[in-house]
Order: sequence, then C-alpha cells, then structure tokens
Amino acid sequence: MELNNLKRRVQQYKDIVENTPIYRQIWKDSLKTGIVNQLAEIAKAIELNVVIMIRQEMENLEAIIFSLGNQDSGLVHQEEGKPPHALKKHNGSLIYQQLFNGKIVVMLQFPAIQGYGEPLPARQIGIYRPEELTEAFFVKHIDEFLKEVTNWEDYDDDDNPSSHKIGFRVNFEEKE
Repeated sequence: MELNNLKRRVQQYKDIVENTPIYRQIWKDSLKTGIVNQLAEIAKAIELNVVIMIRQEMENLEAIIFSLGNQDSGLVHQEEGKPPHALKKHNGSLIYQQLFNGKIVVMLQFPAIQGYGEPLPARQIGIYRPEELTEAFFVKHIDEFLKEVTNWEDYDDDDNPSSHKIGFRVNFEEKE
C-alpha cells in the first residue's frame, strides 16, 4: 500500500495546525499594537480624523476597528404623536480581526444610516498571515476603504449613464 501522498497530507495538516498558536502569540506580542500604530500613523499623515478601537470581548478573536465615526445623518424621522427622532449615521470602518486560526481578516464596513434602508454587508478585503501585513498593505487597505466610502457618499447613477438615458434621440435614432 502506497501512503506517501497521505503522509505528506498529514504533515501539511500538522504544519498548518502548529501555526495557529504561533500567529496568536505574534498578535499578542506585537501585531495588535503594530496595526494600531500603523493605522494611526497613516491617518495622521493624510490628515484623516478617525477613531481606532480594539474589541477584546473574545480572546483570540480580537478586532481593531479603524472608524470614521458616527454623526447625525441630517435625516429626521417624524411619526405622528411622537417627538421627531434624528437618525444617526455610521461613516464606515476598516476592520482587522483575528480568525480562529490566528490569521487576520481585513474587512470594510460601509457607511449606514440607522433606520434608513438595509446596510450593506461588510466586504472582505483579504486574509493575511501576520508576516504579510506590511506598511504597503495598510496603505492599500485604507485607500480601498476610502474609495468605497467615497463612492457610498457620492451615490448616484453615474456609473452606467447609457442605461439611464431618456429622450427622443435615444429611442428614435435613425438606423443605418
């Protein structure tokens, strides 16, 4: 019976499982602080006001949240017989969270207005081993995050203007 492929598979499994405690220790020893420092340094350099929070409710599933904060949306819900209620707006977040295996998932949370439509689900940017998270990745992640929240703020139908045209010339152009 030939078991070489199966033995290689077992060794690969063992190697992967051994990485989890190593990645978790790196997070505790340096990565968590390193991510916070990198994000704060970049935000300062680009003059972006952010709130950086660490969620630690679950050991080994901690998260760092790089948030544009919350504010009044300017929308007010008025229901008969009740006082007007201002709707709050979350301006979006970039999230670095540990996974069960010690790797780091990077996600972006789109802006959302409380009580106005359905918020978009968080979008995964990528999953990284600790050593992969370099300064260049942080810059790339913040750039992608800012692009997405800017697009959200600038919402309109300009992405595909030809599909939204109306008028005489659109429907009745002469065919050649």
